[in-house]
Amino acid sequence: MTGVHIVSDEALTQSSAARLARSLKPKSIAIIGMSAKPGSAGQIALALLLDNDYQGEVYLVGRTAGMVRETQILTNIHDLPEGIDLAVLAVPAASVKETIEACVARKMGSAVIFAGGFAELGEAERSLQDEIAAIAKAGNLAVMGPNCLGFTNFVDRVAIGFAAVRAIPQLPAQVTKAIGIVAQSGGLSGHLHLAFGAKNLPVSYMISTGNEMDVGLGDLILALIEDQVTRVITVYAEAIRRPDLFLAAARQARRRGKVIVMLHSGRGERSREAAKSHTGALTGDYALMKTLVSEAGVILVDTMDELLDVSEILLHYPQPSKGALGVLTFSGAFCGIAHDMSDDLGIEIPPLTPQTEAELKPQMPAFIPPRNPLDLGTQPIWQPELVFIGAKALLNDPQIGALAISIPMGAPAHSLAYFKHFAEVAKLSSKPMVITVLGDHAPIPQPTVQIGLEHDLIVSRSSDRMMRAMAKVLAYGNAPVTLDQPSSGPALQLPQLHSGLQPEYIGKEILRAIGVQVPQGGLARTVEEALDIASRIGGPVAMKAQAAALAHKTEAGAVLLNLTGAEAIRQAWDTLTRNVRAAAPNVQLDGMLVEAMAPKGVELVIGARRDPLWGPVLLIGLGGIWVEALQDVRLLPVDASAPRLIDEVKKLQSAKLLQGFRGQKPIDFDALAAAAQAVGRLMMQRPDIIEVDLNPVMAHPQGQGVTAVDALIVRAS
Repeated sequence: MTGVHIVSDEALTQSSAARLARSLKPKSIAIIGMSAKPGSAGQIALALLLDNDYQGEVYLVGRTAGMVRETQILTNIHDLPEGIDLAVLAVPAASVKETIEACVARKMGSAVIFAGGFAELGEAERSLQDEIAAIAKAGNLAVMGPNCLGFTNFVDRVAIGFAAVRAIPQLPAQVTKAIGIVAQSGGLSGHLHLAFGAKNLPVSYMISTGNEMDVGLGDLILALIEDQVTRVITVYAEAIRRPDLFLAAARQARRRGKVIVMLHSGRGERSREAAKSHTGALTGDYALMKTLVSEAGVILVDTMDELLDVSEILLHYPQPSKGALGVLTFSGAFCGIAHDMSDDLGIEIPPLTPQTEAELKPQMPAFIPPRNPLDLGTQPIWQPELVFIGAKALLNDPQIGALAISIPMGAPAHSLAYFKHFAEVAKLSSKPMVITVLGDHAPIPQPTVQIGLEHDLIVSRSSDRMMRAMAKVLAYGNAPVTLDQPSSGPALQLPQLHSGLQPEYIGKEILRAIGVQVPQGGLARTVEEALDIASRIGGPVAMKAQAAALAHKTEAGAVLLNLTGAEAIRQAWDTLTRNVRAAAPNVQLDGMLVEAMAPKGVELVIGARRDPLWGPVLLIGLGGIWVEALQDVRLLPVDASAPRLIDEVKKLQSAKLLQGFRGQKPIDFDALAAAAQAVGRLMMQRPDIIEVDLNPVMAHPQGQGVTAVDALIVRAS
């Protein structure tokens, strides 16, 4: 096995786009499970269409013939014409399978399943769901749900649902930018729609995905990328069932200038269990998911407030903004608060450049120093033009990527004057600018509100929310972007591996083959061979008992260090043999690994693991005994560049230890990055390797390299 086949983004996305072409813009719809009973799911689904002037063909199928709103109810699906775009299944769970079979027989394009009672209940129901999905897939029927509330297309005014009859406003033709909502929760999608509406933000689509037996987040994101009006795609997820398609869609969105903002639950065990009972999701590793979706260009937020706020900012400012944060305020107190929050959030509030200071100083009163944050105090009451001068200077500073403004409301005349100046500033820059008007829910004078609406100003009532959202926006703009699929390079020539954990000496052979430095030495199968290897090394050696079953050699007493001389080698051989026999009587030793003692260095860890859903990811951080105690590590994609690896290592909490702490020399960052890249290539080329753990890796001073002292490598069965 020398490589891994990677399906191209283009192949994945084209296949998905073709299947969804008829789902969200249907020209013909069949409601199956129609009942004459008022308030039934079928009745509500029909009323949603007819009351909102749906212009396509509507067909009804039910158990009892009749007429509903001048539309005939057929009693057999096979009486429908072939090729209907969308089937709406308002049938109970027990009837879903036969209904999907009939939809396939009538060559329908897509279906929405309202009913619950599938994977969210347990394994037996999951098996039924999988069986139905296979039938739909074989018949080229794109299925949304089950256990979903449907969707609303505000562009074409098409609503599919069963919760309530409501008026669906059509997105005005003059709207050129809108938010598309895709959620694995119908309730949360409704919350997001209401919240965006309250902010006067247009929504193009609101889609509930439910259990996703077939159509999932990646498919729907691809569909919204193709929509001309949708600029921001706001996502709530509990589990991403097709990571390959989702990542391909995310990269495609970034290429096309569309922004994905996502809240993904599941950081804790209880949250993951809640997801299983909600949509039957099989959740994966949150930290690993976060690493890979962020690398693909997704903005991953932590709270519902951030989901709303970041989506709003990027609807107005979709181009990634690089740089740090500028702050303008009327409060010296907020300057300190902003600095504290920026430290917590990992964003920079830098001093102004000397040029900006020089340009700003003559325009400011003598008692207002030109700096960042810029505190104008009470002076704008008498000189409201200062807000224009200050905001313009901050936005023009080349270090500043976004501007956060925090001001009190003030008298109606004052707030109106400030907003007029902010409106003028907004015309001059493409950098994000958010205005927080303090006072919580105290009403803002209507003329001021109107100025904000007319000029698309982003107005917040919480400085905390503003700062958190700005941190996500700037992190998005400053993050490195990898839109190309990973390339694993030339094929590696590796020794033969057996299933499961490899003994350390095999792991070291693999490391030599991929170019990672290990101590000089080799496997001894007899004490005479151990003496010969130690003689060739010519200095203190380490001796370690070797067997695949000895994952934790130290606990078994299977490691002895600093051995010098023939007698010490002979005694060590006997001691290690006795220790292993006592700790693990059934273990058959392959021999003893005899190695030179590695030079001292900072103990780090380089690792990788392969998630069954997401694939491989790299890990690098503080090693030795500190891995489990402090968990000071960074996760990265397996194809991370050397500069990216070095940058991430320097973000470790323990980074000071690596850069010359207390007179020590800085470590060899280049060699560390090269070793991590070698492990990444190994994971890309060998999909049978599921775990690599090099701990410790001794990082030596600059120019002296790194040495992997231990190697744990696991191959799948």
